[in-house]
Amino acid sequence: MAYPQLDLTGKTAVVIGGTSGIGLALTRALALAGADVAPTARRSKEVEAAAEEVRKAGRRSLAISSDVTDAVSMEKVLAAAKKEFGGVDILVNCAGRTKRTPTLEVSDEEWNGIMETNLTGMMRACRIFGRHMIERRWGRIINIGSLSSFVGLHEVAAYVASKAAVLGLTKALAIEWAKFGVCVNCIAPGVFRTPLNTGLLDSDRGREFLVRTPMGRFGKVEELGGAAVFLASDAASFVTGTAIIVDGGFLASGVNQ
Repeated sequence: MAYPQLDLTGKTAVVIGGTSGIGLALTRALALAGADVAPTARRSKEVEAAAEEVRKAGRRSLAISSDVTDAVSMEKVLAAAKKEFGGVDILVNCAGRTKRTPTLEVSDEEWNGIMETNLTGMMRACRIFGRHMIERRWGRIINIGSLSSFVGLHEVAAYVASKAAVLGLTKALAIEWAKFGVCVNCIAPGVFRTPLNTGLLDSDRGREFLVRTPMGRFGKVEELGGAAVFLASDAASFVTGTAIIVDGGFLASGVNQ
């Protein structure tokens, strides 16, 4: 390998929300870099399909469903991974949800549901897997943020608040766990076309995103793989508490023409 520190052979990753969209792309990237990967989410059929992709790449996998709102299910994933692989080196937190609603119409139920998945669920996973990594004195946690970790987006206040908090949580855990050899970082994707957002991106909102993106296009989910592999690897041994922004220049944008 041209740069062996990026080789993930011998490492094991759990990707929460790793069965579709960005999460599935990161599952694939980590497997191609050499890791054994357990993609997990709520739908068992999607979990099995993603695990089979990992196996076809020549890596070991594990098909076990989970729900970030349920600590017991997260504990079961960790226990199964420890039994199958001996431990977990890398955790990717990619589970998330959103809903566009004018803020004055957002119910407590909607707000709490988004926070429970995007923020509290992430903290729950970090706590469960982080304890294991601290015991082993090595770990990589990669939290998936958003453009809204840095800027506001129209009529998705709960999502924006949750993703801004994801970056804060990443920093807090990074400084707390650095002495144990656990690096905690964030990837902040720009706008990537996935099956779930095609309608949105083909609307006026999508056109506004394009105008504000200097590269003039939406990202391809495969373009997030390099950042994930780097942060999961030995090459990132002195990188913690930061965000890698993969957005085609959106956050750097001022006047584009």
